[in-house]
Amino acid sequence: MSQTPYTTENKPKHIKVAIVEDDSEVRNNWATLIDSFSGFTCICKCTSGEDALKTIPYHRPDIVLMDIFLPRMSGIECTARLKEILPNVLILILTGIDDEELIFPALEAGADGYLLKRISPEKLKQALLELQEGGAPMTSEIARRVVESFRKSSSSRLQNVHLTAREEEILILLTNGYANKEIADRINISIDTVRTHLKHIYEKLHVRSRAEAVAKYILKKPYK
Repeated sequence: MSQTPYTTENKPKHIKVAIVEDDSEVRNNWATLIDSFSGFTCICKCTSGEDALKTIPYHRPDIVLMDIFLPRMSGIECTARLKEILPNVLILILTGIDDEELIFPALEAGADGYLLKRISPEKLKQALLELQEGGAPMTSEIARRVVESFRKSSSSRLQNVHLTAREEEILILLTNGYANKEIADRINISIDTVRTHLKHIYEKLHVRSRAEAVAKYILKKPYK
């Protein structure tokens, strides 16, 4: 019986992960954990924001695990600058505290998810998969802080948002946790069209991430 020859074309695709963390022990532990996950590979480890800006664009990872408290350049600033260089890279904030004064700026900078470092390995892997599939993983504590942050914003900003029927439909699906592909399948449009609608939604809501869009929509509903 003939066997399919092994080539780079049929080689299983690994999700490439970069780590930005100044604590060497934590950094190495995260790298070891990522490498232990089936389908994931840690391709680079960065000790600072400056190191990340030099190294990550060269390696072009799928996901970046970003600490907030870095020397000199913060993880929030690093996130914003990485998003300018690599707009499609997914950045997951991992931090030890859930201070809303840090959460909101991180999301505004373009972070795609925000988790506490005490998350279990199983939940971290689940979050990475969710992120790769178009989700916006956040722990319940973080999600609560995000909503609280938006409640401090002026309600008039929410009243003046006008979405098309299709944009509203997509945002409802987004709020219910559907990834881009699932949204495309449910309403019979292409993934590229979903991405285009999401871009317009972000512009209208004045947000830069799925997590922000979901939180703002949740708060917008009572004013409709």
